[in-house]
Amino acid sequence: MANRPPGAPVVHGFPHLATVRSAITALYRRLSADGVHAYATSLAPVDAAFADQDDLHLGAQRVARALVQHFRLPDARLIVGFRAMEHAASVELTAGPEYFIELNDRFRTHRRDVGAALAHEVAHVLLHRLGLEFPGTRANEILTDTTTAYLGAGWLLLDAFREDAASRQKLGYLTPEEFGYVLAKRAFAFGEDPSPWFTSPQAYTAYAEGRERAVRDLRRPPLSAAGWAGRRRYAKDRRYAREHPGAVPDPAVPYAFETGGPELRVSFPCPTCHQRIRVPVRGRFGARCGLCRTRLECDT
Repeated sequence: MANRPPGAPVVHGFPHLATVRSAITALYRRLSADGVHAYATSLAPVDAAFADQDDLHLGAQRVARALVQHFRLPDARLIVGFRAMEHAASVELTAGPEYFIELNDRFRTHRRDVGAALAHEVAHVLLHRLGLEFPGTRANEILTDTTTAYLGAGWLLLDAFREDAASRQKLGYLTPEEFGYVLAKRAFAFGEDPSPWFTSPQAYTAYAEGRERAVRDLRRPPLSAAGWAGRRRYAKDRRYAREHPGAVPDPAVPYAFETGGPELRVSFPCPTCHQRIRVPVRGRFGARCGLCRTRLECDT
């Protein structure tokens, strides 16, 4: 897990959004809609609580066991240690069932964030067992952060984000706003609001910004909830596609018209799982994503 050097500026915004969306799609493809919905309840704050007076190693093992149960890895055994290291944490990925996780020595005195560091590493174990990975270290770490957040333990990583005049801290590869985006996508899918669990004011702000970005996914044409400006642009592009069959789609918009068959069709990303959906252009109707089974109200 990435460990931002103390005092270094925290990157904000949405620079990894394309990879995040691909990671959500990959999760649904690997686990199926039913498999993802098995994680509909997030890790409870009490299961990650770690007070300063708790025994260091017993407390870390207790939180690790809670995460193993949350990620549905009952046959995995985690052995947690602490040492001086550059990164926040690391895990040795083997055939199992034992996995060795090492946490940065600073977590000896920053115990409130032990759960966040462990959540990312246990997600690595889950992905290892699923055989799911992205090419390249950075993309794979973004996949891990996204998995942690979308499957119900990543609110810990966002809550570990603190930025004020005295100090700065952020765990993981996603920006705070990107964590907020993934948590909002999860909230929309499962009807669960993580904001009451945040103890960091900066985490709540980042979640609100990420949620605003996630709401945009629900209001893009050809979805019926699209705003006036988007609908107007969509109508213009639809007319152009009919008048110019075979025209190259505009990469600046999320939809693309296809003119190869007897009727005009449009493809667009599902706002839940981001798999592309293809539907006929025929006005208002309901469609269902074949991957995540979300029902979508369209106006094509």
